[in-house]
Amino acid sequence: FAVVQGLLTNFHLPKSSLLLLVSALIGRERLLQLYQHAITAGYRFYSYGDAMWIPPECRQQP
Repeated sequence: FAVVQGLLTNFHLPKSSLLLLVSALIGRERLLQLYQHAITAGYRFYSYGDAMWIPPECRQQP
C-alpha cells in the first residue's frame, strides 16, 4: 500500500476478493466492526448500495 492512502468503496459481498482488499487495508477486526455498524444502521450493500470512505489514518499499520 505504498501508493494507496485512502479508499472509497462500497460494502461488498461476503467472501469476495474486494472484501479481502478492504481487509488488507484496515485489518479484519476493524472491517468486522464497520460491517456490524452498517448492518445495525440499515446501510445498503453490494453494487447499488451505500459507499464508505476509508481515510489514510484508518489504515492498518504494518
